[in-house]
Amino acid sequence: MMGLLVFKERLRAFYGRHSMWIQPLLKFALSLTVFLLLNTNLGYMTRLNHPLAVIALSLVCAFLPLGVLTFLSAAVMLLHLYGLSLELAVTSGILVLIVAILYGGFQPGNSYLMVLTPVLFFLRVPYVVPLVLGLSWGLSAIIPMTVGVFIYHLIVYANQNAGVLAGSNTVDIVQKYTQILNSLFTNSTMILMALAFALALLVVFLLRNLAIDYAWTIATGAGTVVLLAVIFIGNSGAGMNLSIVSLALEMLFSVILAFIYQFFAFAVDYSRTEYLQFEDDDYYYYVKAVPKIAVSAPDVKVQRINRREDS
Repeated sequence: MMGLLVFKERLRAFYGRHSMWIQPLLKFALSLTVFLLLNTNLGYMTRLNHPLAVIALSLVCAFLPLGVLTFLSAAVMLLHLYGLSLELAVTSGILVLIVAILYGGFQPGNSYLMVLTPVLFFLRVPYVVPLVLGLSWGLSAIIPMTVGVFIYHLIVYANQNAGVLAGSNTVDIVQKYTQILNSLFTNSTMILMALAFALALLVVFLLRNLAIDYAWTIATGAGTVVLLAVIFIGNSGAGMNLSIVSLALEMLFSVILAFIYQFFAFAVDYSRTEYLQFEDDDYYYYVKAVPKIAVSAPDVKVQRINRREDS
């Protein structure tokens, strides 16, 4: 345990010294992952699949705020959808515009969560999203998280129905729009995941704010139970065929990542908890103070002493 704490302090000190180049590097890696995933799972606009285009877009996002990544990734997605189906691109564009107007004006700082959520779905660790967001962001993250769930299933829908969407030129245009909207908004898997994520985030947020020992650990465990319960109940009730093995593995890795995040973000020593009581003219105050675990990284210097040989 002490070794992990020392490693955390060293990592924090290293980031503090070199954050000027670490932050652009991390944003470049995230942007590169986003654009590669879009090209891999959509890729219908062939010009955007060129490696130079991907690298150029990633470099732009690396040196600009994360909101730029949200805008450019939405633009790339819509261009790919346009290469597949004009109707799907128009429908998706209207939905993206509505989200941008309703959400961007109130909580623009969390817009990158709309991008990060589908990325973690494609990386097969989606269940870490409500656990980590509940621990750190709170209820304000429900909207971008839910939009991210919708975007992931939109991409999956386009990928799975590419032949139908591209070859339905003889179908009436109103019928095509109606079919697209029905397919998107009656997707039982998408609705189930959005509900499970929202409930899990709510439970994690409520429990981690309680003044009890190991609140974050209890919140993470309870959020995991809620996720499993909602998904199992919805899976049996809606007659879906979710793979139990895949679900178990994805949940396991997601929980591990959540506990790793908890270790780096919230490591405290409950054995040294202090309770304070004081008052002023109007109130009595009862304060519970839990100290953070902080260790100093050992600074070991080895000095080599050569034995002097006699002449």
